Amino acid sequence: MHPPGADTVVVRHGDASVKSGSVQGRMQRQLADNVRALLADRGVRGSVERRWARTFVRTREAHVEAAADAAADAFGVVSASPAVSVAPEMDAVVDAVAGAAAATYDGGTFAVEARRADKSLPFTSEDVAREAGSAVFDVVDFEAAVDLDDPDHTIHAEVRSGEAFVFTGAVPGPGGLPLGSQGRTVALVSGGIDSPVAAYEMMKRGSPVVPVYLDLGDYGGQDHRARAMETVRTLSSYAPDGDWRTWVVPAGDAVDRLVAEMGRGRMLSYRRFMYRVAAGVAERTGAHGVVTGEALGQKSSQTGVNLGVVSGATDLPVHRPLLTWDKPDITGRAKAIGTFDDSTIPAGCHRVAPDEVETNAERETLLEHEPDDLFDLADAAVADAERVEPRAVDR
Repeated sequence: MHPPGADTVVVRHGDASVKSGSVQGRMQRQLADNVRALLADRGVRGSVERRWARTFVRTREAHVEAAADAAADAFGVVSASPAVSVAPEMDAVVDAVAGAAAATYDGGTFAVEARRADKSLPFTSEDVAREAGSAVFDVVDFEAAVDLDDPDHTIHAEVRSGEAFVFTGAVPGPGGLPLGSQGRTVALVSGGIDSPVAAYEMMKRGSPVVPVYLDLGDYGGQDHRARAMETVRTLSSYAPDGDWRTWVVPAGDAVDRLVAEMGRGRMLSYRRFMYRVAAGVAERTGAHGVVTGEALGQKSSQTGVNLGVVSGATDLPVHRPLLTWDKPDITGRAKAIGTFDDSTIPAGCHRVAPDEVETNAERETLLEHEPDDLFDLADAAVADAERVEPRAVDR
């Protein structure tokens, strides 16, 4: 619950705050643009401004909770607090803290956490906490108790030059870096649980992603393409001003060849085909790397040896954000970001896998058995790719 009269969202930055001055300014401008896009996409009224190396959303009380939720979905944001803005004067801050307590404090222990950022003011943080704490006792009708170590309820007062903010809680954000502060990467999105989470993790580190989906043709199974596009649509809701046109690459002919000509090892050759496709899309879109949802040892094709073999299909770096994650952690993140349900629609890509799997491939042996024109097939598939615009997702 926010304080009465809340009209501002205080947005806290993550890693951007520790960068050099010029880099920090650039990242904060990018973050402000991203927050504006999220507000506009969700129909939340508010203006975004930067002051004191912070980002603020100015809005009306009726919109302050929705504005905080939108800001907290922006990559680079650690947390966002609906706050009431008052003059940086002792009486104004104390009155705001008392009002917040009357509206939100209903029992247990409490603390007033004050921070005075402007050292020229004629009072200290301790003065604010002491005076405001006394005012809390005056406005509650139960026996209140102070606990400065582990309170049940905390009221915050942040006093800056020209303005002070009082708030009672924070909406957690993803942290990381503002989306757009790093270069573009190509994300291989299969529609399974892992790949959308990997794309999200790259976005969290500031890298916009170019989604690429390989259409397996007859091997795709029920709604295989549909589930992949649904996960892309969900990802797009975190960056509604981005270019989310998805490269849908026809891979059915290549898979037919691999199934007909290869037994053990064909999943590795298929992954090499995937990487070559991704490299082709990267060349056309100016991307600097490839993102996959691979996790070490999760599948037979993802042993350490096999990952080394398939990575040689491209000179681009292959980013694997989930490399050391356990499956329950990946599943938990998929649920948290909203891609899990669409990722679990039944699909038939397991039909590509041979009866006997390869867990310890040798590159030379694999190349002897895979089609000589595998990369030519990949290049031709990229040339025939369709670019599909996903529609917006309501969150």
